[in-house]
Amino acid sequence: MAAAYRIRPAVPGDIERVAALDRTIQNVPHWTVADYLAALAPANGITGWTRRCFFVAEAVPGVVGFAVGRATVLDAEVLAELESVGVADSLRRVGIGRALCEAVIGWARNQGAAEIELEVRSRSGAVGLYKALGFAAVGVRTKYYRDPVDDAVLMRLVLADERPA
Repeated sequence: MAAAYRIRPAVPGDIERVAALDRTIQNVPHWTVADYLAALAPANGITGWTRRCFFVAEAVPGVVGFAVGRATVLDAEVLAELESVGVADSLRRVGIGRALCEAVIGWARNQGAAEIELEVRSRSGAVGLYKALGFAAVGVRTKYYRDPVDDAVLMRLVLADERPA
């Protein structure tokens, strides 16, 4: 069953719904309302900067998914991370998670990142999604997660350089 949805940047009015959705999804970091609000804050830093992107998937009856990414400049290199992705249980496996990830990947590329990284529970179904998007496993953090105990798989996607030669 295909779901009708759209991906758009999050706005402050989305935060309560995202936080409520977050609490229903088992394998997300379970951020606070303040954490989600911070993801909407402008770039900061004196010698470098950190920027965040925050996308939501919107469908009837409202926000049904979200993704947050971060890009940080460190010594003139842009380091990007896919920090969190969550989709309502009833709408998994219809392309929403993939579309949210692609939005963050595109944003990271536009920030000048050469690659984007993430970590995911080793027994999560999301590992397959990330592999399908081109991420490769580059390491493991043994027993990183609790409730239940699980390893974290570190994954990286090299972003194609699409700048003109």
